[in-house]
Amino acid sequence: MTATDLIGYLAAGLTTASFVPQAWLTFRTRDVSGVSLGMYSAFTLGIATWLVYGWLIGSWPVVAANAVTLALSSAILGMKLRYRHRPPR
Repeated sequence: MTATDLIGYLAAGLTTASFVPQAWLTFRTRDVSGVSLGMYSAFTLGIATWLVYGWLIGSWPVVAANAVTLALSSAILGMKLRYRHRPPR
């Protein structure tokens, strides 16, 4: 593994880990009132595009980070769509 890959994995790990608290809170409370549907839709599409880009250029730090972030952002987006008209528990 090169130093460049190591820096890429570190950056990927830090930015992906930053999503975990928000995802956990959303899963636990089902409160999506503060989540913007437009922003999360665009963000999730952007993450999917970064994932494809990483795959095409063979950058595994980009692929790994965006695969995990895509799963988390998709779950939050799905909850926004599912619970947007319900009050939080």
